[in-house]
Amino acid sequence: MPLGRITPNRRTLLGSAAALLAAPVLLKGATAEAKAPLLGPQATTFYRFRLGEFEITNILDASVMIDGPWPIVGEDRPAAEVEQLMQANLLPPKRFRPGFTPTLVNTGSQLILFDTGNGEAGFVPPPVGGWLAKALGPAGFTPEQVDVVVLTHAHPDHMGGLLTGGKPAFPNARYVIGEKEYAYWKSGTSDSAPKDSNTYKSGQMFRTYVQPLSESMSFLKSEGEVATGIRAVEAHGHTPGHLAFHIESNGKRLLLWGDCAHHEVASLAKPEWHALFDMDKEQGAATRKRIYDMAATERIAVAAYHTSFPSVGFVERDGTAYRWLPVTYQLEL
Repeated sequence: MPLGRITPNRRTLLGSAAALLAAPVLLKGATAEAKAPLLGPQATTFYRFRLGEFEITNILDASVMIDGPWPIVGEDRPAAEVEQLMQANLLPPKRFRPGFTPTLVNTGSQLILFDTGNGEAGFVPPPVGGWLAKALGPAGFTPEQVDVVVLTHAHPDHMGGLLTGGKPAFPNARYVIGEKEYAYWKSGTSDSAPKDSNTYKSGQMFRTYVQPLSESMSFLKSEGEVATGIRAVEAHGHTPGHLAFHIESNGKRLLLWGDCAHHEVASLAKPEWHALFDMDKEQGAATRKRIYDMAATERIAVAAYHTSFPSVGFVERDGTAYRWLPVTYQLEL
């Protein structure tokens, strides 16, 4: 049917005018501006879930993008090999953001903190790290409520939050550390390490941050118990007495593995690769394989300090390697 001449009537003119008024008008050379300003990225600083009768809260202590993961992971491999693994997993080849994630376990009778973050003098101090003390409030806690502080090991990003302004950050707490770990750092053996090394710096910090608390400290053997349902798991290699912990309530289980991984892809895909901060490289690699195999075989949730926040997930066996599966809704059932 052929179209004739269209003569606009009053209704079509009013409709067109309304449409023009409702649409944004861009003049030539003008710049469109959003009504709201750009605010920058934002992420939550705590993550909480139930584990049987226990309540678990992970708290973000730092968020910083750094060079790596080589040589932090894959120190003994060519940098290009690590970078290729990153690219294959859709990750930047030369930059990554490690997690720094202390864990609070509320058993109903005790509030137990595993690791204290960077504090004022750790690897990632304020303003981009050392957030634990300030993050407790938004997560629903006060430092005075912490009954027990457990150190998986004595590296600066795990013991740095023990003190605030030179005073104990958790004034009512008792402290727990591995017997072997404490004995090593107290011996002064680390003083012979190069002065720019993490081992030397950890030894110096240990004297100020850990030793003065020894009167309120318990020393765990491997498989020792922190509280009912919480026992140590030997995980030596990263440090001489590094410990992981098995946490269980009403048949629900969580493996808190400290520094058994420094990157959720590289560490698990290549557990045999050396880690820069492992004090015993071969033992560290053997520990990773054993701990990953335990997590994968028993299909238990894992709290992994250095994986991306909220630093909770599962481990899947992938041939002779392993794969990290970040938590979604599994722990909310």
